[in-house]
Amino acid sequence: MWLASFLSQSKGQSRTSTGSVVASAGGIVDVDTALRHRNLPVVAPYGVVYVPPVGEDAVVMSTLSGEACVGVVAPRAKDLLPGELMLCSAGGASIVLKNDGTVLINGVAAGGD
Repeated sequence: MWLASFLSQSKGQSRTSTGSVVASAGGIVDVDTALRHRNLPVVAPYGVVYVPPVGEDAVVMSTLSGEACVGVVAPRAKDLLPGELMLCSAGGASIVLKNDGTVLINGVAAGGD
């Protein structure tokens, strides 16, 4: 929904491109596509805050409201099944929500009955 809402602001004038994050700090990024896009805000679902690392492949969207980084290309989810979710950091920490209700923190089942 958050992306659909953002896209609807474009009134049919959206344009997307992909490129590499070349600078990143405090939720503002510079991305090199065919052009350099500077000082872009990072758009994410409510409650998710992240700073894309330099070198990640990012998606830039242009709308009538301006340009924004709407995300980075996710790594291949080789161990996830459809419907499962993983949050991970560049340092290797992860939280996985499995379809059976299991929560894995850094690969170890958390809590339980």
